[in-house]
Amino acid sequence: MWNKEKQSPPADRGHAVALIIFLLGLGTLLPWNFFITASQYFNGRLMVANATSNATSGGATKDYNYDSWMALLSQLPLLLFTLLNSFLYQWVKERVRVAFSLIIIFFLFSLTAALVEVNMQPDTFFSVTMATVWFINMFGAVLQSSLFGVVGLFPPRYSTLFMSGQGLAGIFAAVAMLCSILSNADRNSAALGYFITPCVATLGTLLCYLLLPHLEFARFYLNRSQSDKVDTSKELLSSTEKKDLEAKGKFVGESEESQERSSVLAVFKKIWLMALCVTCVFAVTLSVFPVITVRVQTVYKDNEAWKQVFTCVCCFIVFNAMDLVGRSAPSLVQWPSKESRLFPVAVLSRLVFIPLLMLCNVENPRLTVLFTHDCAFVTIMALFSFSNGYLASLCMAYAPQLVRYKDCETAGSLMTFFLVLGLAVGASFSFLLGKLVTA
Repeated sequence: MWNKEKQSPPADRGHAVALIIFLLGLGTLLPWNFFITASQYFNGRLMVANATSNATSGGATKDYNYDSWMALLSQLPLLLFTLLNSFLYQWVKERVRVAFSLIIIFFLFSLTAALVEVNMQPDTFFSVTMATVWFINMFGAVLQSSLFGVVGLFPPRYSTLFMSGQGLAGIFAAVAMLCSILSNADRNSAALGYFITPCVATLGTLLCYLLLPHLEFARFYLNRSQSDKVDTSKELLSSTEKKDLEAKGKFVGESEESQERSSVLAVFKKIWLMALCVTCVFAVTLSVFPVITVRVQTVYKDNEAWKQVFTCVCCFIVFNAMDLVGRSAPSLVQWPSKESRLFPVAVLSRLVFIPLLMLCNVENPRLTVLFTHDCAFVTIMALFSFSNGYLASLCMAYAPQLVRYKDCETAGSLMTFFLVLGLAVGASFSFLLGKLVTA
């Protein structure tokens, strides 16, 4: 067998691999975050186009329910193609999957940027946008699942760095949107600049991925699985020799079964609790974010400047900043432990955030508003997002620790599937909660 004592890992010089994995995490969630943060742009454009169309035809105003449809049509392809990637990784090389996905995402972002300057009927614009959301998340699913499998080959702290990078993607998108809102450019120019930003970032992600195998520290872990197979084939004795040694009481070794990858079902049996926990974490989050949170309004309605940036700052920037803090926290402290019964209790306790956010200062509320002030909303959002990032990061870091090294890639793919399952379940519930909260 390959022996870690004979070959210790080299140093991660300048933390280059850590930085690249952090940036890869950022790149995987750029598509989702740029579309979700652009909620005001898409809703505003649909509203204007709808009003113009109605003034001409005399038709009724149509509610496109962009936020819920965007969330659902983002998560369904993520769910389907994350599952498909569990089979794709056996037939298509991971390098091809990742590079091809990033190239397609780049072209889809370029298309979205180009459409900013194109006048379209609201139905056509909505259909094209939803189709773009579907396909960009389809390739995003293959990208995310493939990279989780790669990151699973590295020490556990790199999984935390990858998750932290995903958290930064939200801040990146929110700050880009804030800059576009505060710029003196007209609406189309600001939106064009906003959507060009992820085009450049996606190309940067591709370059980082291509650079990774050329770093000594990364090569050590990326080639480790293959080294296991080579060293095993050299060191395994023939069955005849093994029987002779066993008869003499001199052979002690692992069974042949331990040299092979476990089945998907066998891996799931070891990580099922972490899989269900990560599903619950994201189901709670997507059921209210963004469909409920973007409807919360400031109490300072006379302050036009604050009113204009309130949703971007208090919803998206607060959420993504605290989510990033939560994703980074496990590198300092990991509590509860993976064996603790308190871990699933902590995950289930996040259900309290659903009614808390529904009772904030929502526009045209059906329910009684209990939390009217902006500070109350920001406090709830901060706790909500921190717990999301912290518990999700723990789930993704704990799962590979519950299986053998050779099963880490399978565990990573399974955890990604259940993560996306949670997103899809939450997005589905968002339709119902959206109807309940607003008149």
